[in-house]
Amino acid sequence: MSRSGPPIPFLDLRAVNVRHRDELLAACARVIDSGRYIAGEELAAFEEEFAAYCGVRHCIGVANGLDALTLTLRAWKTLGRLREGDEILVPANTYIATILSITENRLKPVLVEPDQKTLNIDPDQLEAAVTARTRAIVPVHLYGRLADMPAILDIAARHGLLVLEDAAQAHGASLGGRRAGAWGDAAGFSFYPGKNLGALGDAGAVTTDDAELARRLLALRNYGSHEKYRHDFQGVNSRLDEIQAAMLRVKLGHLAEDIRLRRRVAHAYLEGIRCESILLPLAPAELRVIEETHVWHLFVVRSAHRDALRCHLERSGVCTMIHYPIAPHHQAAYGGCWCDARLPVAERLHASVLSLPMSPSIGDPEVEAVVGACNRFTP
Repeated sequence: MSRSGPPIPFLDLRAVNVRHRDELLAACARVIDSGRYIAGEELAAFEEEFAAYCGVRHCIGVANGLDALTLTLRAWKTLGRLREGDEILVPANTYIATILSITENRLKPVLVEPDQKTLNIDPDQLEAAVTARTRAIVPVHLYGRLADMPAILDIAARHGLLVLEDAAQAHGASLGGRRAGAWGDAAGFSFYPGKNLGALGDAGAVTTDDAELARRLLALRNYGSHEKYRHDFQGVNSRLDEIQAAMLRVKLGHLAEDIRLRRRVAHAYLEGIRCESILLPLAPAELRVIEETHVWHLFVVRSAHRDALRCHLERSGVCTMIHYPIAPHHQAAYGGCWCDARLPVAERLHASVLSLPMSPSIGDPEVEAVVGACNRFTP
């Protein structure tokens, strides 16, 4: 049975942003009229506002989420807290950017299996992976769900490890009033347009309470310089520009409402999808317990018949995506690095996950159509 009318997009960014069109245009005009397009008042204001939102002292805007992670690890190396070859524990089912940030710094990523229920890094597996060479943990708040940070911080404290949150998908997720970005020694955020807090181009940031780290990052993002034409470090050009900072200031003001709308969509899916061949990310009864820890960047179901389900939904007019179809240790970029890796949980997840349409702009008729299409699936 095909749905009449246009397909339901996986994510309609125009619909997401048109809601704030007047504010975004005014912010853009403000930057144009200022004549200052790099490292100006908009960036300084966004850094202050986002630091306050996350509940930390410092926010350092950078060009993208990958740079946020890469430069933090690089800063720790220049500060003597990490050395080339140190082991960094990281979930095996993350996006490749998390791994790239580690190998770019000539550090060794150690892949750790996820928890089969939460899909985040498994604290028990994490503890077992610690060796004498381990120096840091990079937990990923996958799909918008906060990792088990109390357990992770306990492990880090007992073994003297740094913690760098990959919070690229978890803007606003919290536990006990403590938001993503305020748990680790530092956190890397992406503001890619499709994120819960998305710019209108690439952008990223690091949050931290560590003043020394923040100052080092300010130099590294700016050619290694604190003072023009004086370069203390071998830095890069990775600055969050004024236009994107201004866009993000607008979007940050609407983030709480967007999270509420995402949760509304998630609740409808959780309560409405009843197909036995589709495994939901949560049971409806779990919602109250987990509500604040999940901001639903993605709504990811699992099925042993994933490809058939995706084809069925496409025929029904429902667009989906796979996050992610190929595990990092199977990517050609790392060919031969993990030949002997035994990561059955991560591999099963990569073979079975499917992301349903999710955004703050999706309407009730579309949500009902997605639910109906899922419930009509027979493998």
